[in-house]
This record gives sequence, structure tokens and C-alpha cells, in this order.
Amino acid sequence: MKYLLSLLILALGFSSCEREVDANRISVSDLYGEFEINDSLDVTKTSIDFEMGEKPVFTAEFNKPVLWNLTITGKKSGAVKNISGLSKELNSENAAWDGSTSTLPFFRKGEDCTAELNISSEDTTLVLAETLTVKTAKTNSGSLVSDFEGGINDDWDWFFQDGVGFANLRHRTKAAQGEYYYKMFGECSWDWLIGMVNIPATDYLGETLALSDDPNEVYFNVMLNFLKGQPRVLIRFNEDDNNDGVFDIETEDSYSITVQSTRSGWQQISLKYSDLVVVDENGKAITPNGNNVHNPNLLDGVDILLLADPLIAGVSQVNMDYMIFTENEPLKP
Repeated sequence: MKYLLSLLILALGFSSCEREVDANRISVSDLYGEFEINDSLDVTKTSIDFEMGEKPVFTAEFNKPVLWNLTITGKKSGAVKNISGLSKELNSENAAWDGSTSTLPFFRKGEDCTAELNISSEDTTLVLAETLTVKTAKTNSGSLVSDFEGGINDDWDWFFQDGVGFANLRHRTKAAQGEYYYKMFGECSWDWLIGMVNIPATDYLGETLALSDDPNEVYFNVMLNFLKGQPRVLIRFNEDDNNDGVFDIETEDSYSITVQSTRSGWQQISLKYSDLVVVDENGKAITPNGNNVHNPNLLDGVDILLLADPLIAGVSQVNMDYMIFTENEPLKP
């Protein structure tokens, strides 16, 4: 009797597994049944004005839930956007594209893109027959310092060691955003500092773009590409604590962060203003010289310094692009 009861329970267990295998109620027959495409991959728009808020929606329908990955690639920029899911269909809820990128660089205005749908669980690849055209690129909200598309701002100040090429170098192609980036490079055998650029707040702040006084709401974002040598980038944020229009390093706060990377390729650096610290020449955190309060609304300027160990010979190079302050969250390019 106990033997028969055990068989009955086991049979009921198998029956239950046949109906569903998890909380999403995906049946065994769905998982292992023959795969069919009810509606092939399509897209609602092939020419998109992201600046106006347009969003293309990719659609497809299958006879059962599958793991899928949609890859959109910019033919000119090389930008990549990945959208993934586990479902029977692609629709406006799971396959809409807002023009953002998963892998830098940004998508560019006027470029064609290809879209490829891969059904990994079925070893099937569907390719969108027609290309997408990005009429206008996605607009990012925030206080843009520079995207370097219009050249170097004449109000910026530079310093670089004798014989070191550093300033006013704007190069085309392979940018993180658009077509131009700012190239910092040089070699210095007697000092850590190769060169620096000072960006005054008057260059990017105005009545409509003033930063919040809450340091937890403000994020600084910049794209960096470490190419040659073993360079470091020191970013300093100088505050005019007494609001007299002049920054005094002896009596006012100057927060900073050092960025170093061992790999090449564009990387997004995003810093919450409240996380910034003051460090000495050895990198040890110390007490600020000013009021010791993070005041992004009193920011006088940003310094970008290219550093490299003078004992390591060779040219150091870091490319910089798309510098912007955002509020409440890091930049989502």
C-alpha cells in the first residue's frame, strides 16, 4: 500500500512538472517542444529622431518563451546597444530603444545601424532586413561642460611642461561621442605633471544650468580613453566657499579624484559629488582648507591634470570626451 501511495505521489509530481517548471508557469512542453516563429522580427520605425523623443519598437512573436538578445550596432560609430529578455514576444514593454548605448561610444547623428536578434536557446539568428537610421542622436539632460565638437573653448587655461605637447589638440574619428575628442599626451622625465587644463565655471554654468546645492544630487561624468604609457588623470573640483569670485587654494575646498586604468578603450567615469575627498601628494585623505562642506553650487572650476611616473620612460596619452554634470543619477549615454 505504501509502495502504491509513493508511486501515486511521484506520478502527481511528474504531472505537476509537466504543467509548470517555475513561478513564470513555463511548461516543459514549451521548453522542449519544437520552436516556431509566428511573426518574424520587425521594427515600427526605421528613421528615428531621438532628439524629439521617438523610440523604435522591435516586434517578433514565437510559439513559446525563449531567451533572446537584440543587438543594435552603429555602422559608423561602432556603438552597441543590447536588449535581452525571456518571453514569447518582443513588444513595446521589452524591446523599445531610446537611443542609448550599452557599450561606448555613443550612437551618432545620421548613421545607419543594423539590428540582429539572436535566439540563444534555439541556436537561431534572425537579422533585420532593413537598416535603422539615427536622424538625430539621443539628448542627455544636464550641464554640458564640453563635447569638443565645436573646438576648444578660448576661456580655458592651460599649463604644460616645456617641450610637452598637450593643449589645443582636438582629433577627429574614434570619439566617444560625435566626431571629435580632446587628446592629452606628452612625456616628462623630471615631474609627475605633464600638463593640465583649467575649466572655469563661467564656461558651463548660467542661471538656467546652475548646479544643485545638494552634493548627493550632483554627478560629474567624463569619457576617458587610456592609450599610451601608464598615465593618471587627476580631476580637481575647486570651490569658491566665500563666493567672492576667486578660488583660494589656501583657504577654500578643493576636492579631487585620481583615475588610472590598465586597459584601452573609452570608459565612462561618473562621480557623485558628495563622494569626493581631499588628498595630499601621497594620496592620503586630509581635511579640506575651506569650510569642509561639499558645495557643488559654489564650484569655481574644474582642473584636469595628466600625470605619469617620471621614472617610467615613454609618451603618455589619455583622450577625453563628453564632460557633463547630471542630477540625481550618473549619465546614461
